[in-house]
Amino acid sequence: MTTPYRFLALLVASASLAFAAQPAWVQTSNQNAVPVLEYLGRYAPEYGSDLGLEQYDPEVTDLKPRVYERSLADAEILLAALKAKIPPETNAKVRQDLEILVDNVELQINSSRLNHELMLPYTCVAQNVFEGLQVLLDSRNKPERRQRALVRLQHYAGLAGAEPLVTLAEARSTERFTTKNLTGPYVVAVNKDLGNTERFIAGIAQLFTAAQLDGWQDAHARLAAQLRAHDEWVRREIIPRARPTNQLPAAIYADNLKNYGVRMSPQELIDRGLFGFLEIRDEMQVLAQRIATAHHFPSSDYRAVLRELKKDQITGAAILPYYHDILTQLEHLVAEHHIVTLPQRAAVIRLASEAESASQPAPHLNPPRLLGNTGEYGEIVLPLTNPNAAHPGELQDDFTTKAYAWTLTAHEARPGHELQFSAMVEQGVSTPRAVFAFNSANVEGWALYMEAVMKQYEPPEGQLFALQARLHRAARAFLDPMLNLGLMKPEAAQQFLVSDVGLSAPFATQEIDRYTFRAPGQATSYYYGYLRLRQIRAQTELVLRDRFNEMAFHDFILSQGLLPPELLAKAVREEFIPAAAAPAESAPDADHPAAKQM
Repeated sequence: MTTPYRFLALLVASASLAFAAQPAWVQTSNQNAVPVLEYLGRYAPEYGSDLGLEQYDPEVTDLKPRVYERSLADAEILLAALKAKIPPETNAKVRQDLEILVDNVELQINSSRLNHELMLPYTCVAQNVFEGLQVLLDSRNKPERRQRALVRLQHYAGLAGAEPLVTLAEARSTERFTTKNLTGPYVVAVNKDLGNTERFIAGIAQLFTAAQLDGWQDAHARLAAQLRAHDEWVRREIIPRARPTNQLPAAIYADNLKNYGVRMSPQELIDRGLFGFLEIRDEMQVLAQRIATAHHFPSSDYRAVLRELKKDQITGAAILPYYHDILTQLEHLVAEHHIVTLPQRAAVIRLASEAESASQPAPHLNPPRLLGNTGEYGEIVLPLTNPNAAHPGELQDDFTTKAYAWTLTAHEARPGHELQFSAMVEQGVSTPRAVFAFNSANVEGWALYMEAVMKQYEPPEGQLFALQARLHRAARAFLDPMLNLGLMKPEAAQQFLVSDVGLSAPFATQEIDRYTFRAPGQATSYYYGYLRLRQIRAQTELVLRDRFNEMAFHDFILSQGLLPPELLAKAVREEFIPAAAAPAESAPDADHPAAKQM
């Protein structure tokens, strides 16, 4: 019988073989990552499945007794083993990848300790189950992977010798009820979770129906009954212990920022965001005046111009063809202006189901599997409604505005996220760089940076919405920390997003949900990552001057995988700049002040 460690070693090796021949250092790094993958798969098998580790497809989240103590002990053993590998390692890239793995495990340990010491355990079981089954029932998976969703469903429902997930989740919360001074979940978040249960129950059935599988109905009915009973338990036991405001313990919020790759204090984020907001707003106003004159709009105020442009909507069956047409135009512009190397295949864009929209109400890339990939690619998912909007039926007109489609496509598709993940799949990078260096700052920073790169080639109306999108990200940089530090109320922040940023009310609602309970701190990563990438580019241009090549620079960044800004700056300084300098005798000075600042 193949052990889990041996199985993962084989899988990671086969993942490398799926691409071009990998350098020896990549193979070594992939082997070093195997124990970390095994640890993640053991405690969070749904995440393992999402990465492409098929061994974990039938398994479910470990919520069994003493899971905190068990996972912490295993993580500390793993950390010590990784640290022991660093001193004797002579290959610089392997050493850097080991440091990435160490940093990742240390972040996990710190976050686990903080949450155990400060937060009352609470799990939105219905959403976790939906997402865990969605990973397997994805249409991109081969039939045998989709078939395993039946086993995972049975385990969720407490069949096949398993204990129901709702029972385990309730037990992990209950055992902590007597611990004093734990912070409960935000009451607004809990109530929205309760309101989404039926959507997730229906969404699970839709997933199995679309996959054309049989034999799921009885387990689904059993699970549905458990989830409904669990909702009553949540109302009885969790709601009275929920906190009335969104404010998190300061240590938890600071840890969130670190996990999302943000290396600024909340106050520095507020300062940078406010300054950027005013600069972008002024630029928008100049462009809005030109557009208002050209279209004979009654007002030239940027907010009024945005409202007028939003009247030009794409509807129904025309939405997907329109986005595909915009993507085609963007690809032509990328090629014409030598922005970055594009794949020789089409990108995938689809609309979200209601359950998907409840789970993730913003446009997003559904990434490809990063390990063992056999040709699966990412897909852009467009939710057209927000089921959690304050007033059901409110029009979310942001993503169906014709002019907005330019910057949204550049961000989510090409040359943004879809290209970013395609490059890893097609070129192959080490597992630490593809999986464990991942954070929101390096992923979202690239996509927002590419919005800025493409803006100059878009029509004026598209440029205005590109600036609005950047204005929105600057607003996130100060609204998110202000809300989580208790400096602003959610109602005031939502009104600001509608009146001064120009978002629809449903879009603003999902933004406030993101800042206050879905992912506090994550929204700041867009503007932070964008600033760092722009800084790296500016410093590189300053050193290389006329030797700077935009396409080569962008291709190099993609070749590095998902390196965080700090490590990316080091790679640019030590690898890209020396290679770009020619002839050798007139190479830029490695001690150039700009290079030292990277």
